[in-house]
Amino acid sequence: MNTDLANHIEILLGRVITVELTADQGCTSEVRSLVTEQGSFILKSATKDKYRAWLREEATVLEQLNREPLTQEQRVPVPKYYGFLEEQNGSHLLMSKEQGVTLTAALLAAASIPERQKLLRSFGEFLHRFHERVPDEALEHGQDWLESQLAKARRYVEMGQTGAGMELLEQLESGRPAPVRKAMIHGDCTTDNVFVQGGEVKLFIDVAGMTIGDPRYDVALAIRDFAERPELLEAFYEGYTRCRLSQEELQYFDKGLYEFF
Repeated sequence: MNTDLANHIEILLGRVITVELTADQGCTSEVRSLVTEQGSFILKSATKDKYRAWLREEATVLEQLNREPLTQEQRVPVPKYYGFLEEQNGSHLLMSKEQGVTLTAALLAAASIPERQKLLRSFGEFLHRFHERVPDEALEHGQDWLESQLAKARRYVEMGQTGAGMELLEQLESGRPAPVRKAMIHGDCTTDNVFVQGGEVKLFIDVAGMTIGDPRYDVALAIRDFAERPELLEAFYEGYTRCRLSQEELQYFDKGLYEFF
């Protein structure tokens, strides 16, 4: 951590006492745990242009979702935003350090199928409540969500920033699913990106893609790792009763669109 960044953090959060890399590192950013005079925090840093843009989007979303004067009921369960700094060679996001573990870690640690079912039922309930919320207008970009995602995917292909190719993209563009009612969506709703606290899913993390869009995308990513495990899939849908994806929808959003991101 360079001197300018350290000074910026100390202005916001007080003297830095310790800095260490977290055990769970993402593919797009470097994550550090900070302890300062004011408490414990997370610092996410990105250096590649694509991932700096994602981190900037995450900072914008967190700032919007933490704005005042939202009531507790209006607040989306996400980390608290503390600041964002862009330097010549990197971008940095400061947020609260939240208690808990990712759902991925909780499922791996679960000692039995019933325990995993309980966690996935909680995940379904959590995502259902989120999709049923009145959409936050601050996250509305005035564009059709799927159209904008396909356009972004095309840019990534043309710039060589994705492993997916133009043939798949053209299939997605010509074979779009029938539209459904829009909802607030996380945009990368895998089991890595929700936190378990006290045995239940309670918090979203990595919210760069949170917006108003197609909730089927969230569901497809939520179930991708256990879609072929009926005993686990049914537990999720016991909690998530808003809709049930067809195989075609799961294929389109998980094995198709998500390949570009």
